[in-house]
Amino acid sequence: MKNYLNELNDVQRQAVTQTDGPVMVIAGPGSGKTRVLTYRIAHIINSGIHPNQILALTFTNKAAREMKERIEKVVGNKARGVWAGTFHSLFSRILRIEAEKIGYPPTFSIYDTDDSKTLLRDIINRLGLEKTNYPPNTVLSRISNAKSNLITWKAYSTNAELISRDQLDKRPQMHKIYEQYVKRCMKAGAMDFDDLLLMTFRLFYENKENVVEKYRKRFKYVLVDEFQDTNFLQYAIVKQLTRYSGSSCNLCIVGDDAQSIYAFRGATISNIFDFKKDFPALKTFKLEQNYRSTTHIVAAANNVISHNKGQIKKEIWTSLSEGNKINLIKSLSDAEEARRVAGMIVEQKNRFHYNNRDIAILYRTNAQSRVFEEQLRRQNLPYKIYGGMSFYQRKEVKDLMAYLRLAVNQADDEALRRVVNYPRRGIGKTTLDKIMTVATNEGISAWEVLDRPLFNTRTTGLLRKFKQLVETFAQSALIMDAYDLARQVYKKSGMEVDLTADNSIEGLSRQENVSALLDGIKEFIDSDELVEGDVEKQDQSISSYLQNVALITDFDDKGEDDDDRLMLMSAHSSKGLEFKSVFVVGLEEGLFPSFMAKSTPQGMDEERRLFYVAITRAMEHLTLTYAGSRYQFGSMRYNEPSRFLEEIDPNHYANPELMVREPVVQPSVSRVSGSFSTAKRVSDNRSPAHAPADFKPSNPDEIHPGMKVLHLRFGQGSVLSVEGKNQNKVATILFEAVENPKKKIMLRFARLQILGT
Repeated sequence: MKNYLNELNDVQRQAVTQTDGPVMVIAGPGSGKTRVLTYRIAHIINSGIHPNQILALTFTNKAAREMKERIEKVVGNKARGVWAGTFHSLFSRILRIEAEKIGYPPTFSIYDTDDSKTLLRDIINRLGLEKTNYPPNTVLSRISNAKSNLITWKAYSTNAELISRDQLDKRPQMHKIYEQYVKRCMKAGAMDFDDLLLMTFRLFYENKENVVEKYRKRFKYVLVDEFQDTNFLQYAIVKQLTRYSGSSCNLCIVGDDAQSIYAFRGATISNIFDFKKDFPALKTFKLEQNYRSTTHIVAAANNVISHNKGQIKKEIWTSLSEGNKINLIKSLSDAEEARRVAGMIVEQKNRFHYNNRDIAILYRTNAQSRVFEEQLRRQNLPYKIYGGMSFYQRKEVKDLMAYLRLAVNQADDEALRRVVNYPRRGIGKTTLDKIMTVATNEGISAWEVLDRPLFNTRTTGLLRKFKQLVETFAQSALIMDAYDLARQVYKKSGMEVDLTADNSIEGLSRQENVSALLDGIKEFIDSDELVEGDVEKQDQSISSYLQNVALITDFDDKGEDDDDRLMLMSAHSSKGLEFKSVFVVGLEEGLFPSFMAKSTPQGMDEERRLFYVAITRAMEHLTLTYAGSRYQFGSMRYNEPSRFLEEIDPNHYANPELMVREPVVQPSVSRVSGSFSTAKRVSDNRSPAHAPADFKPSNPDEIHPGMKVLHLRFGQGSVLSVEGKNQNKVATILFEAVENPKKKIMLRFARLQILGT
């Protein structure tokens, strides 16, 4: 038999061999958590316990599969008898056996999210409620949150606080929807995903035919992985099985409070903090040796997390080498940030012989991927959005882009097909199919068929209204720049109302993606810098913008089958992964940490834990980046560097002089302060003395070599040369207050004020 205990360090071995009684294993990042968990199960089996008396709860099917595979390597086929799986899969297995005890058939259906939303739409319609006030995503999220906190529909309807909140949100009938939803599911013999947990709790709570005793006797040992991510309901069920009179409390939880980052999904960090109160005989083992990261990275992580007030104290350490110091990149804008990250990736690949898959870019919100995707495409660097879609492939982005394409080319059948009934306007699939058939048979565009008298009066009126809407956009496209047109389309098409009505986590993400697209369009029209490798824009029209995007997104279809791709993902998605080189980007106040988290100490603690998770993904190289400015909601915003950067000891930075935070005042309030400070020394603040209110762009034709000029983003500069004629004039200007100070500026798009000669 494999001597698995010899593979463990002292603390790991103690955690594995302490099989009886309540045990808490605090597992720091890269500390061998999975090995401890699997070897512990193997050790319990080897001590004579039958595998089917072990319940091991995880959060992903992948984790459960890996767990069983590892156990099997130690104990052989006996591992297959272990009840190892996700909370939902294992409790649904119990419910299949016991469902009749709570009034459900053993063949109950399991509704997925789409099933639940379809049912909710019908309930909302039958109750005669305004659909825009009750988006199915938001309603389902509200019901899910209630169930996760053990709040039944009856308890919900008598909870004054919940009713008051719903009234403030203009959803006063939420409790009625919840009631109808539960009753309709029951009538259909169906459970949604949350019911798989709630009904298990109910099954054990009601305890008909002593069913809870049956499973307490069955599962002599219970283990929970990633315990810091459990919600109130999940922990309540675990306690039903393990915490009762006469129990041996053979419960082992494995987790790390410092990596609790899913509060928005209902995770309750108090579960791990309060565990000792619930199980006073608890024995705790702290896995503090990190086998993943070099010394500077581990020390930086310790620096950061030490600022959290609520935590289980531990000191992560590593026996690996000191390694490379953390690199800090300060950029003038998010576009420059993306360019520099892409450039450094190329440099690291050449210098350290990294494969693409060895490198990851982590960001706070998925909407941030746009600028990095665009730069990676320009550098021909293949990448993958981990657990998601490329920015320009996201539904809400494609929808708005389709409207914009239709505004400039009404013959674009694919664009028309995509938006003719989005947002829903009563034009169904049968109508659209008939339009397309007629267009194909006659060799004309679908647009030309919209006016034909092929349908009843109602449908004809809807099609005419849609056509008039697009014609309005087409007229606007002739006189508006790309950004103003996009804003008009977003509002008048109904997309804005449709998307902003949904305030679920997914809904907010979709809103962020559209905002990022609009910001990208605004950046396109405002940009006057000519960057080597970029396509020179011809004008500020929507046609020019669409051409620019088409050239970039042509890269989307390339290299899909290549496994060697850079990984782009949110910091949340990075948990459990590791890479030789990690770039954590957008480290600015209001972004990371998120502005939504800054109002409470608990929110800030969670943001710090998220940053801790992000930086501990790095094995050899860690690069932290921030931009002095970025477009947000169509305006240029000047941001302070994240407070997290200052929480790292300067000795761990390769360039600590970039770490200093400066007060930043938005241009709309005061003069442009702090936004032009040198990248060589942050404290060297050479911001221009001119307030934006006093800024008066000069005639580009009057700009000549030797002049001093003011640029709102780059600050003061000296014109070195002017090349080209008429509309093609490009000035080379030296802006001393920025890194890479020599800039090529396209004068026809430039906003420069002449200060003198």
